[in-house]
Amino acid sequence: MTNKQRYQRAFSVLHASESCLMEVKAMKHTKRIYVRRFAAACAAAVMVMGLMSAAYAADVGGIQRSIQLWINGDQTDAVLDIQGSSYTVTYQSQDGVPHEVHGGGVALNDDGSERPLTEAEIIEHLDSPNVQYRDDGSVWVCYHGGETEITDRFDEDGICYVQLKTDSGTLYLTVKYNNGFASSPHSYVSPKSFNTEED
Repeated sequence: MTNKQRYQRAFSVLHASESCLMEVKAMKHTKRIYVRRFAAACAAAVMVMGLMSAAYAADVGGIQRSIQLWINGDQTDAVLDIQGSSYTVTYQSQDGVPHEVHGGGVALNDDGSERPLTEAEIIEHLDSPNVQYRDDGSVWVCYHGGETEITDRFDEDGICYVQLKTDSGTLYLTVKYNNGFASSPHSYVSPKSFNTEED
């Protein structure tokens, strides 16, 4: 005889009272309600997580941040949206006109492979000096809250060298008239490295 059969024989003579049986039936009914509610809550949580995953996948893991930039000498609130190796900066000018700036790029790893720019590298680029050619013919370098006119500082080759004082030291700026500029914290960049347009 097995243990199960021995237990059945020993307890077969015992009978529960009617009130005890009613209490057990009520407990079973309550347990089913909780299990059903728990199962429904789990299903809802799984569905919400699935929708969140789908939304993240549709965004392809992009990064969107609120940042502050110096634009035309004013510190301006902007939204930086990074998608892979490209980015979009959205902001409103002082007169409330919305603006978008698009850009992108890659950096080279030590092994020569390319990688998208990091968020910090993009913000550093956006925070760099800006050269403005104004309607009155003047040329200005804008950096953070300051502006410096450089109209009369170009040499006969259309090159201007400017030193900007920053919190971290001196920034050396090489400007080629209507053909871009470059900056370095170490020394002036050679204008020969610029892309020149042939007439």
